[in-house]
Amino acid sequence: MVLADFRTIYERDPAARNWLEILFCYPGLQALQFHRLAHWLYGLKVPLVPRLISQLSRFLTGIEIHPGAEIGKGVFIDHGMGVVIGETAIVGDYALIYQGVTLGGTGKETGKRHPTVGEHVVVGAGAKVLGNIQIGHHTRIGAGSVVLRNVPSYSTVVGIPGRVIPQDRTSVGIPGNSGLRDVEAEVIQLLFERVKFLEQQIEQLQASAPSLPASTQAGVSSEKANSDSMIEEFLNGAGI
Repeated sequence: MVLADFRTIYERDPAARNWLEILFCYPGLQALQFHRLAHWLYGLKVPLVPRLISQLSRFLTGIEIHPGAEIGKGVFIDHGMGVVIGETAIVGDYALIYQGVTLGGTGKETGKRHPTVGEHVVVGAGAKVLGNIQIGHHTRIGAGSVVLRNVPSYSTVVGIPGRVIPQDRTSVGIPGNSGLRDVEAEVIQLLFERVKFLEQQIEQLQASAPSLPASTQAGVSSEKANSDSMIEEFLNGAGI
C-alpha cells in the first residue's frame, strides 16, 4: 500500500523528482502513513493512542484524518493543508484530494454520517462533501463545490449546491481538474442567445412599423451595444 502511494505521486505530480523528496516534502503522504498506523490501532480498539497519532499528524501536516476513516491504496492528498476527513468517511483507491477539502457530516446524523468516495475520484480544492452520501467512481468534483446528495459514477459536480453533469466514460483517464464545465455560464449563455433572437424579431417588427426619430434610434442602439458588450465580457470570465 505504501508503494502504491509513492507510485501515485510519481504519476500525478510532475514536481516529484525522487523518493527522498516525496518522503520528506509531501505532507499528504506523511499524513496517510500516520493515518494507516492510527487506523490499525483503532481497529484493535486501542484507547486514546490513535487519536493522539491523528492530532500529531494534524500538527505536523495540517491534514486531519480521523483514525476511523477508511482510506484506500494509491490515494494522493495534494498539498493537503486544511483537509478534514471524518470518522466514518470511506475514500476509494487512487482518489485525488486537493487542499481545503472536507469530507464531513451535516451534524444531523448518527452512525455512518460521512461520505463514501469511490475509486479514481477527484475532489477539487476547497470542495465540501457532507453527509452519508455516495460519490461514484471516476467522478470529478470542482473546486469550491458543496455536495449534499449522491453522485453517480462518471459524473462531474460543480457549484453550490453541487450540480451533477454526466461525463463521457471513454474520455476518463488520469483524474484531473481540466475540462470541468461551468454550468451556470452555459445556462446564462443560452438565455443570452434567446434574448438576442427575440430582439431580432422585435427589430423586424419595428422595421415594418412607423420609424422612431433618428436621435431616439441612435440612443437605443448605443445602449444595446454597451449592454451586449458587458454581457459577453461577463460570460468570457469577468464575472464567473
